[in-house]
Amino acid sequence: MVLDFAALGRRIADARKRSGLTQDGLSAAVTGLDRTAIAKIETGGRRVTALELADIAEALNVRLEWFLTDGPPSIVAYRNMSEPGQASAPLDAAIECRVREVEFVADHDRQFRDSLVELPSFAVPRDLDAAERLGGKARALLKVGQAEPLYDLHERLAGAGVVPFVVESGLDAADAASASLQSGAVVVVNGSLKVGRRRLALAHELGHLLVADGYTVDRQVDALQSDHKERAMDRFARALLLPKAALRERWLTWGGGEPDSLREAAVRTASHFRVDMATLARRLLDIGLLDGESAEFVRETRTGKADFYEYNLLSKDEFASGDLPKEYVTAVLRLFKAEIVSEARALDLLFGTWEAADLPEPSCTARHFLETAH
Repeated sequence: MVLDFAALGRRIADARKRSGLTQDGLSAAVTGLDRTAIAKIETGGRRVTALELADIAEALNVRLEWFLTDGPPSIVAYRNMSEPGQASAPLDAAIECRVREVEFVADHDRQFRDSLVELPSFAVPRDLDAAERLGGKARALLKVGQAEPLYDLHERLAGAGVVPFVVESGLDAADAASASLQSGAVVVVNGSLKVGRRRLALAHELGHLLVADGYTVDRQVDALQSDHKERAMDRFARALLLPKAALRERWLTWGGGEPDSLREAAVRTASHFRVDMATLARRLLDIGLLDGESAEFVRETRTGKADFYEYNLLSKDEFASGDLPKEYVTAVLRLFKAEIVSEARALDLLFGTWEAADLPEPSCTARHFLETAH
């Protein structure tokens, strides 16, 4: 598709607003373009050269193709519903980029395309009981028992048609973003968050997908100022990660009902379910196992090095920054081995996490298989 300069200007303006930059701010970041030139470009009154466009893309931290091609329909249909200028540009750009690439791989690899199954749709939970029920349904969907810890959430999501990515975006960026596809979905979580927070953000985005939110960029998961839907998604995420009956049993077994053992119970319970202390405290308040003062104590508790030895805790940096979904990587490698994509394109699809030397040798057999399957 060839854009006219007015359409190109609108995309530049949209990207600038989403990055939080003023026209003066963008002109300061791009050599040779003053504010007046930026204003004319954005209104279509001045042409932009290829070099200027490349500099603008770099300054706004978006890919050049974002300006030149239509975005994925799964995102375009919803993007204008979000507020421009919020501090979500890194995650907003990351989710669009990954949706593009996931859709490309799905178009060329039937096995991967078939894994992107349609998610069931439910109503937004209106109260805590409804959030509990939705959490139970999500556990059934993910094929995890109602009482067991939900480890490796990202892998279970991949098995349910959701393609999860974790991208280092900085602590000033949004926590997570999600987008529904024609079948399946893509989620991006900010890898700058600690592991418990990453898991909470991933669970929160699953909630959005299960209530048929087509596209979301969440500035801060579990924020006190959240609106009704965000609070509902927060409750759902806590219910998913901390099932009520299992949490109660573990909490009381480890002494959560006694002031003298409150810290031990918090440390052991948070580690067992792999959640952060803030999530644990809010969940214990939700189900009436803590009062406000005790919840604040749990929230402020920190797990120390000695705790891992004293309580025999397990430590795992689950869903670490740069991790790619196994099914997605396997599909990219199939395309490369079949010579459907070049080495450079394969490395691009793997988002710079692989080197050329890591790629397998091309295979004529694989090419024949994919051409037949496509």
